[in-house]
Amino acid sequence: MRLVLASTSPRRLDLLKRIGVEPARVAAPDIDEDPFKAELPRAYVQRIAEGKAHAVPRAADEIILAGDTTIAVGRRILGKPEDEADLRRMLALLSGRRHHCLSAVCLIGLDGKARTKLSDTILTFKRLSEAEIDAYVACGEGMGKAGGYAIQGRAEGFVRYLAGSHSGVVGLPVYETRALLIGAGLLIA
Repeated sequence: MRLVLASTSPRRLDLLKRIGVEPARVAAPDIDEDPFKAELPRAYVQRIAEGKAHAVPRAADEIILAGDTTIAVGRRILGKPEDEADLRRMLALLSGRRHHCLSAVCLIGLDGKARTKLSDTILTFKRLSEAEIDAYVACGEGMGKAGGYAIQGRAEGFVRYLAGSHSGVVGLPVYETRALLIGAGLLIA
């Protein structure tokens, strides 16, 4: 059995290595990640993780692993910022507020069945000053990241409270991923 990681994220690859897993190959899934109208954040992130897993061709001896992470403020889904103005808007929205980081992981086993687990991490950012937002936008770290921030970087200094999976906020919930890999027979409990 060979593991295929349906992601080109270096963070997801690094998180897999932390639990002793090295994919046989890495493939970039190509799917539309736009939310459906009125789609709720939990349903959205699970749909995207499953879509990424199904988007990668699988040989008979392969299992596919894919993940997706999004930030939710109430029913609002904060994807990747489109530009610096969008990043500023996201950071201002998160400033001083509690939000959820939803990270879904999907595994398609040898039987072709998709199994998905969801990690829900609750975070609260400190109240951000305009100067802090300006500095964070200028560093460029938040571009290309769900919710406009990278917890494994400078944004960790904004986190006043976290309950849940730190690795899920980085991009792959390790506990849930390990459970799926054990269930597939790739790891031993």
